[in-house]
Amino acid sequence: MTRHIEFARLHNFRDLGGYTGDGGRTVRWGRLYRSDSLSKLAGEDAGEDRERFRALGIRTVIDLRYPQEIAAKGRVPASDGLAWHNLSVEHRPVSQSRLAHDVDPVRFFADLHAEVAEDGVEELRQVLHLIAGDGTAPLVFHCAAGKDRTGLVAGLVLALLGVGEEDIIADYALSELATERLIADWKAGRPDREDFWPGYGLAPADSMRLFLAALNAGHGSVCGYARDRLGIGDNLIADLRTQLLEA
Repeated sequence: MTRHIEFARLHNFRDLGGYTGDGGRTVRWGRLYRSDSLSKLAGEDAGEDRERFRALGIRTVIDLRYPQEIAAKGRVPASDGLAWHNLSVEHRPVSQSRLAHDVDPVRFFADLHAEVAEDGVEELRQVLHLIAGDGTAPLVFHCAAGKDRTGLVAGLVLALLGVGEEDIIADYALSELATERLIADWKAGRPDREDFWPGYGLAPADSMRLFLAALNAGHGSVCGYARDRLGIGDNLIADLRTQLLEA
């Protein structure tokens, strides 16, 4: 099956299936997706994208953006049978495009993920409960570009499923296949802005590697972080694996 699902307006929509998880079991295809902002499906010219999205049979959308982002850009179009949850995991807004040119993107994104993992414990706990829930799948979670907040959640979920670290890092870095189009979208909305941080739109593999190393150093493992900071018990981890790993 194809990991990237092609849309005209969405640039970073991916299936998280196919990775090898706990006990050699494979993450199920067609159950868990990650994406850039689904508000792009609301445009008058997005009819074909909306039909493609509906064809996936998605039951649950988790929107990781700030409420003010939703107020400005909109949300996924409502439809029968689609549950929508806004869980803003990031608590300290930063305008990445305005960062100084000498800011190292690898270190910046690693620190950003660590910050969200510390600040967003309540929201991250709720996200994991939804993903592990019976009847919530197929499910998609997204932020604006589908790479930072979304990449953090994807990394946590895959780790709790027992997916290997190198696969988690590789999945994170796949967002760079969308970098050119994400930057084009950003420029289209800001025709008067020419100068922006060169790291904008990147998803460096080493950022996720550093972030996972920090969780391992602080908690022994991602599962240790989930237990220590998110209050996630073994039962929920087992539910995640039941829902998302092949038998």
